[in-house]
Amino acid sequence: MKTKRLVFTAILTAFALITFYIESAIPPVTPIYGIKLGIANVFTLFALYALNPYCAAAVLFIRIVLGSIFAGLGVSFIYSLVGGIVSFLLMILLKRFFKKDKIWALSVLCAIVHNVAQIFTAILIMESWQIIFYLPVLIVSGIIAGAFTGVCAQITFVRLEKHIGNFNP
Repeated sequence: MKTKRLVFTAILTAFALITFYIESAIPPVTPIYGIKLGIANVFTLFALYALNPYCAAAVLFIRIVLGSIFAGLGVSFIYSLVGGIVSFLLMILLKRFFKKDKIWALSVLCAIVHNVAQIFTAILIMESWQIIFYLPVLIVSGIIAGAFTGVCAQITFVRLEKHIGNFNP
């Protein structure tokens, strides 16, 4: 890996971790447990389009592991990890169909899949299908959060590309 790419991956990871930590410290904006914007995902999306899947995976997984440790969210670690892995695999598979002007759409799909994976993980852990009724609420929140983070990543990528040219550290 080139040094510039490694440094840029580390910077994106640090930004993602800081954003995750700040967001986890903010009280929930809804009375429904588990709903948040997931702003740290902006950095994973950006890394996928600006760098490569390996760098984006590093940003995602380091943020999940260290974020869970720093924020003291040990219980939700497994949910974040499973949701992150499943949505990231989808992100890699579908990236070729979603060019830089459609990053927001890919983000929406991945946010929904992230929430579905978390629900099925909860079903396995709790050994109860009753939590499936929570899924429609999470799908709606995934659409909103995915659109927001996707638009942020898309605007950042397009503007940097406009000012820097072909962004390829």
